[in-house]
Amino acid sequence: MASASGSSSASSSTISASAGASASASSSLAAGLARKLRKVLDTRTDSPELLAALGALSCFYRENSLSNRRALKSTIERRGLAINQEFLQASEAAQKALDVVEAEVRGLAECCDRIGGALTTCASTTGDMVLATERLKHELVTTVRRQQLVASFLNSYQLSPQEVQALREDEISERFFEALNRVHDIHANCKLLLRTHHQRAGLELMDLMAVYQEGAYERLCRWVQAECRSLGDSDGDTPEVGSLLRTAAHCLKDRPVLFRYCTEEVANTRHNALFRRFIAALTRGGPGGMPRPIEVHAHDPLRYVGDMLAWLHQALASEKELAVALFGSTDKPPSTSAASGPAGRGGGGGEGVAGAGGVDADVAAVLDRVFEGVCRPFKVRVEQVLTGQPGLVLCYKLSSLLSFYCHTIAELLGESAALCVVLRDLSEAAGRAFLDAVKLRGDRVLRFPPAVPTDLSPPPLVGEGVAVVLELVHAHASMMVPAGAGKPDFLPVAAALLDPLVEVCTRAAQTLTAKVVSALSSGCSSLPRRASAATTLGSAAAGAGGESGALGRRGSLPLSRRSTEGEADGVENTAVSVARHIFLANCLATMHGPLAPFPVLSPYSHGLAAALSEHVTAMVQLEVAAILDHCLLSPILRLIAQVNQASQQQQQQQQEAEKAGESPPQLPPLALLPEASPSAVAESLQRLFALLAGAEGRLPEFEALGVAKLRAQATGLVAGALADAYAAVYEAVCDERNQYPDAGGLLRHTPEHMRTILGI
Repeated sequence: MASASGSSSASSSTISASAGASASASSSLAAGLARKLRKVLDTRTDSPELLAALGALSCFYRENSLSNRRALKSTIERRGLAINQEFLQASEAAQKALDVVEAEVRGLAECCDRIGGALTTCASTTGDMVLATERLKHELVTTVRRQQLVASFLNSYQLSPQEVQALREDEISERFFEALNRVHDIHANCKLLLRTHHQRAGLELMDLMAVYQEGAYERLCRWVQAECRSLGDSDGDTPEVGSLLRTAAHCLKDRPVLFRYCTEEVANTRHNALFRRFIAALTRGGPGGMPRPIEVHAHDPLRYVGDMLAWLHQALASEKELAVALFGSTDKPPSTSAASGPAGRGGGGGEGVAGAGGVDADVAAVLDRVFEGVCRPFKVRVEQVLTGQPGLVLCYKLSSLLSFYCHTIAELLGESAALCVVLRDLSEAAGRAFLDAVKLRGDRVLRFPPAVPTDLSPPPLVGEGVAVVLELVHAHASMMVPAGAGKPDFLPVAAALLDPLVEVCTRAAQTLTAKVVSALSSGCSSLPRRASAATTLGSAAAGAGGESGALGRRGSLPLSRRSTEGEADGVENTAVSVARHIFLANCLATMHGPLAPFPVLSPYSHGLAAALSEHVTAMVQLEVAAILDHCLLSPILRLIAQVNQASQQQQQQQQEAEKAGESPPQLPPLALLPEASPSAVAESLQRLFALLAGAEGRLPEFEALGVAKLRAQATGLVAGALADAYAAVYEAVCDERNQYPDAGGLLRHTPEHMRTILGI
């Protein structure tokens, strides 16, 4: 391959060189030779085809000699001949196999020709037989169709002998109901037959089926009545109801008269059985004495009534299950219980939940009749409990318990059921007993008002009344209510109990007089500490008559014995008023504190809080007024307020006078007035600071108030009022228009210092 390519490239270069050398002579060559020479020169030596050919040539062209080049064509032809011979030898076996296949195909074609001839011969000889077979097939199809029509008619309009026997003679079983259903179907099919021209046949078949049907229903009714009588023989909670009895009861719904006979039979038998069970539960208890008889707990009215209600509720669930199984609708599976009542009677019988909704009218009528028997013994026992004058809280609990069960059972039996009517009457009776007890308690409280304790604390009946209200609130919170219903409003109950307490406390406070306050102070060693500032300031004022001097030029008398006695009388009246407010505040706080956390009492507790705040504010105002009167600051403050008001009016008059061109009247300065002279202001401030220093008494601490928060609030309000009064005097003295000389010497403390002294 290398030698061939080398020779080729060499020859190409030689040809190129010779072509370049003899370019001038190329025109003299022959046309054919020039074309061949051009073809050789245009041949590409690097094409894939040429390279592949040279590669194949190199396999047998070993030496590039002259003889080999001359014999190249023959060598290539011999090479091709050898390759063809090898191909023929390799395909000889396949050729032989194809010859065998061709021979077999020819044999198959000959066989097919023979079979076709035989078939043609058979077809010509059996044509009549094929036609007869086709005719018979068509006749068979027609006969089968007629047979099916006859069988369908007999199935739709006739009873089989076995079905007739099941309806008339055999015992009630599933075959009976299957036959009865067939009678219904045939009767319905006869109605369709009447619409065609076969009306006579339809009428005859309907009469026949009606005879079968009436006889079957009468037989079924007698059987159901006999089975229902057996339901009352067992005193168990829920007798077993077989599937046949359930199916029979549903079938009788098509005959209302017969169905009513059966329901009355069931109601009467279960009525007697339930009455016996209820009396046994009251007196004997369960099997073996467990659970114990209900009347064992007759000493506990709430548990006694709750156990009876729980027993009735549980019995209602059992009886409803039986009634629904017998007479309920078959569109949906019957409910297994009327409600998920209390699990037992051990917990007082007060726990249960409402039923699952109403029932059919037939079931409700049966249940109403069943429970008529237990209404009277239940009502008699509950009325005995109510006539025994139970407590106020017990009456409330009984009323709520009876109301809950009344609503629950009314959802199952209806409002007009006998048991619901009894429960409603008893609930109303318990409610009336509760209201009577509330009224009696209020009248007794108002008839015998208590005496005010020596320490102005609330009387014991206030705590007792609040305890009763709290117990009622807890009973209201734990009250059972039916699903979707709300609890009754508790505010009227709270108002009926607490309003008499507020009124009797107000009456007791009115009995406080100066002598009573004096007697209380002398009879209680701790009261002088807890007395108001008015009492303390009264004694201080009585002892300070000789030390005080004249009040100035405002015309007031000095603190002689007569003025001191008048001031003492005023202080005594203030002390009585403060004592009344403290007593009422203690009573209201005793009521408000325990009742405030309960949302049901929020409106009433807000009213108590407002009244309490009014009393605290009133006692603070009285104490502040007493302090200001003692310090002789009240007339100064009134005069300052009048001057400020007159100053505002003067400014308005000045504006009007300026518009009119007139000169407005001028007010005299405050320092020139006798009531607010510098000496009067100095005397008043001296008394005030003496009081703050403890030289002439001390500020009120309201220690008679039983609530620390109220004491802190009251003392803070007193301190704030005194600080505001001092600030008003300070501003008036510092005002240049009032012409106070030496304001700095007259006022030693700023309002901020005064607030610090007062602990604000």
